[in-house]
Amino acid sequence: MPSVLPDGDPIPASGELPSSALDGLGSRPFGFYIHVPFCLTRCGYCDFNTYTAAELGPGASQRDYASTAIEEVRLARRVLGDAELPVETVFFGGGTPTLLPPEDLVRILHAVDEEFGLAPGAEVTTEANPESVTQRSLEVLREGGFTRMSFGMQSAREHVLTVLDRRHTPGRAGAAVQEARKAGFDHVNLDLIYSTPGETDEDWRASLDAALAAGPDHVSAYSLIVEDGTRLAARIRRGELPMPDDDVAADRYLIAEEMLTSAGFRWYEVSNWAVSDEARCRHNLLYWTGGDWWGVGPGAHSHVGGTRWWNVKHPAPYAHRLAAGESPGYAREVLTEDDQAVERLMLELRLVTGFPLADVRPSARTACAKALADGLLEVESFKRGRVVLTLRGRLLADALIRDLA
Repeated sequence: MPSVLPDGDPIPASGELPSSALDGLGSRPFGFYIHVPFCLTRCGYCDFNTYTAAELGPGASQRDYASTAIEEVRLARRVLGDAELPVETVFFGGGTPTLLPPEDLVRILHAVDEEFGLAPGAEVTTEANPESVTQRSLEVLREGGFTRMSFGMQSAREHVLTVLDRRHTPGRAGAAVQEARKAGFDHVNLDLIYSTPGETDEDWRASLDAALAAGPDHVSAYSLIVEDGTRLAARIRRGELPMPDDDVAADRYLIAEEMLTSAGFRWYEVSNWAVSDEARCRHNLLYWTGGDWWGVGPGAHSHVGGTRWWNVKHPAPYAHRLAAGESPGYAREVLTEDDQAVERLMLELRLVTGFPLADVRPSARTACAKALADGLLEVESFKRGRVVLTLRGRLLADALIRDLA
């Protein structure tokens, strides 16, 4: 089932934000996340807020979704007022955004441009399953202003894709990259998943080889997480599949670092590698460096000026509220200064640029010195006043962040 939304404070029907959220609006980078909650089938490991046709139920329409999303873009303009907010990044995620006609995605993008204005050189990304695009649909997206494609490859081995309940054939992701290049996309990402039950080191190396052969300029590689309530979790609970092993996952990460680095990629976030600064995902960097963004769509999360909120989960009440001229917001929280400081550490420490040593809490200085002595932090960066993870530190990033937070 789709993920459960957290509780929080109520949101006014108008969507009005606290005055504190509007302070400094426009001085921070601003972007849009557009959630498209539709999938042909549900992958066994996925707990994202997505719906197949059978799960959608009455009151929601994939056909009308673009118009509904545009209403939320207009709501965002009303809520944020007249502040100059050139949109630096737009990211369409899901679900499978490319299940909508490409013309619908372009319409949503144009609504963002009409209401806010796209900044010169804005990055516009959509995720896609490899089988959900064609040469023509990619051309429509590129002509409509999209600049970046992100394909969910996950693996090049058929038996691994079967465990993940992925429907595309192993070679389709590579073909999709080539089609995107032909359509004029300079920036293409491939998403990979490692440590799937039944995957071997050889399988993982083959997936990396296939990804590199396809010619992307960005690769994201994530360790499989078994989420409660998913079909994969149920299979593991019944003993049909083994639980992923942390040591195996660490070995797979090292393999990824070795092969990607040898191919000219460089890590810039723990799970992300790019061939150049220009190839980095600027939208994700906006998240990781404390920017503002408005999340459009059912269950989408937003953050503006230290206020975070999230929309109702199901597409039907989402559409109903917007049709009534109301905010689709479900709940929100206003982050304290301490909350924001902890989140900043959690996010920035995962980046290749690291975190300022001067901003580490005094109570965490001992843990910081120990991490340096244990080889988890770069010595030279530390001398320059930056806390930057070594390769070993990246493997233990979550634990280290807990120690320093």
